[in-house]
Amino acid sequence: MKIVVLGASGQLGSCLKKVAAEKNITEISFPSEQDGNILDEGLLDKLFSAEKPSFVINCAAYTAVDKAEDEQEICRKVNRDGAAYIAKACAAHGATLVHISTDFVFKGNVTGLLTETDSAEPENIYGLTKLEGEIAIAEILPEHFTLRTSWLYSEYGNNFVKTMLRLGKERDQLGVIVDQVGSPTYAIDLAGAILDIIASDSKEYGIYHYSNEGVTSWYDFAKAVFDISETTVRLIPVKTSEYVTKAVRPAYSVMDKTKIKTAFGIQIPYWRDSLAECLQRLAVEQA
Repeated sequence: MKIVVLGASGQLGSCLKKVAAEKNITEISFPSEQDGNILDEGLLDKLFSAEKPSFVINCAAYTAVDKAEDEQEICRKVNRDGAAYIAKACAAHGATLVHISTDFVFKGNVTGLLTETDSAEPENIYGLTKLEGEIAIAEILPEHFTLRTSWLYSEYGNNFVKTMLRLGKERDQLGVIVDQVGSPTYAIDLAGAILDIIASDSKEYGIYHYSNEGVTSWYDFAKAVFDISETTVRLIPVKTSEYVTKAVRPAYSVMDKTKIKTAFGIQIPYWRDSLAECLQRLAVEQA
């Protein structure tokens, strides 16, 4: 059962590589961006013909949320058209797709757990193009799992946790948003869930939500990073209205994970426990 990971050089791709090695999964390939360019339909066809995958994991995405407001065309090409091209290639070669999406498809103005059937009303171009990608895949390929996730971080790539650690060393005080609430996701945990879904050989296709358990604000997330890593820095709570960004963020985007836990028997760790694990691994790497 061969697995191909697209967007392999990114944060989640790197975590999939690590977790696959830990699980002794050998029939998995991580093509370079050049060999697995999701905007080149001919190249995708050539790759799938050579690899003959049973499953394709799409981690490739345009994720620069603020920049996307100015670069709408390329954002849409990657997040919508690229997703559609992958779905077409999967359909042509008989592969099942695992596609990664985002909590940003929601408006984030309701303080309740968001289910997979709740109305998606994106507030920014990034969220809109990711939703368009979800819709395109559903129209082309019945055999797909779309996993919406949120606040992704890990030892790899650029993310909130690593940024906080860096700024904590450089500054005496930091202002962090206090009135945006969600659930952090350790990309190692998400990678494990993806591989467990594939191993289950389930045919319960569709949209699923995955983040770590629990709820927090960006401010409290940062506070936990500094407390666990024993970094001394003064944190200042900042309202969204005081920190204007080009793209609007959801104020509340806590997703209900009942469906994924029930369908696949997945146990999801609490966000702070996973954060402690990530920080421990980072400390070992830096020692």
